Amino acid sequence: MLAEKIFAIAHYADQVVLIILVIMSIMSVGMIFERFMTLKKISNESARVRLRIKMALQTNSLQDFEDIAKDPSSLEGRAAAQAMKHMKESGLNGFEEVFNTFVLTEKPELEKYLAVLATIASNAPFIGLLGTVLGIMKAFNDLAQATDAGQQTVMAGISVALVATAAGLFVAIPAGIFYNYFTRKVKGIFVSLESVKELGIAFAKKKGVK
Repeated sequence: MLAEKIFAIAHYADQVVLIILVIMSIMSVGMIFERFMTLKKISNESARVRLRIKMALQTNSLQDFEDIAKDPSSLEGRAAAQAMKHMKESGLNGFEEVFNTFVLTEKPELEKYLAVLATIASNAPFIGLLGTVLGIMKAFNDLAQATDAGQQTVMAGISVALVATAAGLFVAIPAGIFYNYFTRKVKGIFVSLESVKELGIAFAKKKGVK
């Protein structure tokens, strides 16, 4: 009795799985496009700031921290501006905390959709596999019920069922690749922010700020 209900579900569930994978694919493509455009802009600004920091260290020009703080177009510039404002009002005490707090407030925006992409990448293959198992169950059940069905009927059913596994991998692979790519981009931005913070501390000490 229970087995019959399971087979009845399998007749429709394999198609439902494919619909779910299509929806996941559309969501994944949309999130990938949004993150790519957003992080590309932020990452390019971070690369520009890192170059300025490198030049500042080579020339021992710590004054560049003030110039970075005047640059609202970059995330580092906005963080430096907040820290500079605190430095002028309260000195070096609490400088790192203010800088780190700003970074933490920006972190959710930088990591937006990454958890969803990771979930899609890790679960889409299993959803596809479920669709394949249900499809195979459907194929063998059809064979058992149709006395005139032969090997070709089973093979045709299995080949259709394997589409779900292929679809699951098709969804998961790009999501996994871009998740790792975006994660590296975000880490690079955090490294850039950390270097700006250290430059700010060195600038404050050179100025005699306490």
